[in-house]
Amino acid sequence: MHSYDEPVYLISVVATMLDIHPQTLRQYEREGLVEPSRTSGRMRLYSQRDIDRMKLILQLTRQMGVNLAGVDVALKLKEQIDTMQDEIDQLREELRKVNRHGSVHSSKALVTKSSYDIIIFEE
Repeated sequence: MHSYDEPVYLISVVATMLDIHPQTLRQYEREGLVEPSRTSGRMRLYSQRDIDRMKLILQLTRQMGVNLAGVDVALKLKEQIDTMQDEIDQLREELRKVNRHGSVHSSKALVTKSSYDIIIFEE
């Protein structure tokens, strides 16, 4: 079994899997929407992460009618959201550790479980 990020799929295989022309994959690469790995012989190799990203691109373009410039904006925003969510998760974990060790009394810290968390420390 290959890891999620391991580049193992040739362009012809990916084109068949996604039911698109290989030229479409080349266009996505030219537009900077996907960046496949290359072998020493310059052959493109795609990972499962690349394939999932292309599935999202196809969903945005085919089902929602978004052009490639819009797809680029949407993907960049998604990356920012993912980064911020990782930071929130790290801060939550740090807060849990602090609360376990009794450094901050639980009555002075509020953490909600919504998609947007608010942390309030009273003095």
